Amino acid sequence: MKAWQFAGTGKPLELNEVEEPHAGPGEVVVDVKASGVCHSDVTTLDDPGWMALFQHGLPRTMGHESAGVISEVGEGMEHWKVGDRVGLAPVMSDGDALGYGKWDGGFAPKLRATDDNLVVLPDEVPFDLGAMATDAGLTAYHAIMAVGGAKAGMRVGVIGLGGLGYIGARCAALIGADVYGAEINPETQKLADEIGLAGVAGSIDAFKDKNLELIVDYAGFGTTTSAAIETLTEFGTLVQVGMGRLEATINTYPIIINQLTIKGSKSGTKEDLAGIYDIMRSGDLKPPVNHITHADIPDAIDKLRQGGVIGRFIAMYD
Repeated sequence: MKAWQFAGTGKPLELNEVEEPHAGPGEVVVDVKASGVCHSDVTTLDDPGWMALFQHGLPRTMGHESAGVISEVGEGMEHWKVGDRVGLAPVMSDGDALGYGKWDGGFAPKLRATDDNLVVLPDEVPFDLGAMATDAGLTAYHAIMAVGGAKAGMRVGVIGLGGLGYIGARCAALIGADVYGAEINPETQKLADEIGLAGVAGSIDAFKDKNLELIVDYAGFGTTTSAAIETLTEFGTLVQVGMGRLEATINTYPIIINQLTIKGSKSGTKEDLAGIYDIMRSGDLKPPVNHITHADIPDAIDKLRQGGVIGRFIAMYD
């Protein structure tokens, strides 16, 4: 089978012929039906800081955002069966992840997975949204709900309204928070009413007068982190999720004077993924999706690198 593989920083993805996987003890094989393309894929290719994750050799099949159907069940995994629809939470219990480390990801027609990954995909949730939810969904949900503690009536800021930010902002709006969004793409700003935002602007510091108690930075371009710190009200919390840049220059004065809390949030849990699927079943969460083919994955990464993309690129497999 053909797989798009990472070969090193600054190198394009390689389309290589690889062996089809088989399920060992404690494993299943999943036929991938949909796999999302993420901004993390761009930074993995471009930023040498990401090489630290690849300690088990290259090339490695990328793709950490997938959903599909179980096609093979290994020893000890009889609680799953061939034909089960599943989403794949990307992070393993030991901190490794699909598409990194020693685990191949979903930029190929099949992959191995374990109970660390597998979550039942409800019949009401299509494979494209099922794939999006495995990273953009559970990461966004975990950051704003579990780590940030968003609740009804809270004044919340969301930076970046792309794949993650759209979902995070929508989840917070659905529980009754007053949500303000920051997004540089004017076309994406037009989604404000669809998301349920109380306001939208190009930068979160446009809402300094709103006394934001929680800001979640899903972009992470340094300047966005700095603007969040300048905007939070006293005792406010910044949750940093985005990794558009791995460094930021910040003003420590408001951190000290306003006694701010800064938290990091990485991915999420299988419980977060199940929570997102429950919301998607209701029909209240329908993020924009751009369908592509397996062959289009490198082009989608280039478009994300250039910016201006609305919605998530999802590669659909036959």
